[in-house]
Amino acid sequence: MKTVVIIPARLGSSRLPRKVILDICGKPMVQYVYEVAKKAKGITDVYIATDSLEVEAICKKFTENIIMTNETHQSGTDRLAEAVEMIECDNIINVQGDEPLMDAHLITQLAEVLNDPTNDMVSAMHTIKTTAELQSPNAVKVTVDKNSNALYFSRSIIPHHRDEWETLLNHHITIPSPLKFYKHIGIYGYKKSFLQEYASMEQTYLEKLEKLEQLRVLENGYKINMIETEYEPVGVDVLADLEKVREIIRCR
Repeated sequence: MKTVVIIPARLGSSRLPRKVILDICGKPMVQYVYEVAKKAKGITDVYIATDSLEVEAICKKFTENIIMTNETHQSGTDRLAEAVEMIECDNIINVQGDEPLMDAHLITQLAEVLNDPTNDMVSAMHTIKTTAELQSPNAVKVTVDKNSNALYFSRSIIPHHRDEWETLLNHHITIPSPLKFYKHIGIYGYKKSFLQEYASMEQTYLEKLEKLEQLRVLENGYKINMIETEYEPVGVDVLADLEKVREIIRCR
């Protein structure tokens, strides 16, 4: 199986403009993502997909694997689907360009799970530890079946703990055992054929309601196999996130 990583790298970002090329200790952010992906096992190659000539020029300083895509894509999935048309591969892992602290082992795990012919799409999750994160609509929750296939994704708290709901939310800072709630991590792996099919699907009701693109997969009757990981992402959405990442990298 030939598995590649594709890193979408757009300049447009309302909360932190041009973030994928912002400097972190002497390198653009997207370079850190690229270098982590190169360390993952089971990966044939790593590509950067962008619609920006400026991003292309900066990335050419560390790789020639740059794919120019259309500026008019409405979603990252559409950009990914265009990019894979230019790559000979079986599987694709989509790693976001604003995750400079991404874990190479997690990419390796996704690549391994994708080699199973029964898995068309895979993603990741980690255990939510605090009630503050549990209640945040910015933390997307996921609940799974006994085979670790996603049952649903939501910005609301799922599952609902019927008997001790008020106690859980009002009298606990950390999630008490044996309760389990999972946060979705936005890294995806796809069979190439499935990605192309997925990108051609119409937007669905729940997807539009929750503003979660992955719900389109479930609403069309397909499965997303979820990998549980200890990795907790430190994505860069605002300037404070960028400063936090700079400090972590500076102290390594």
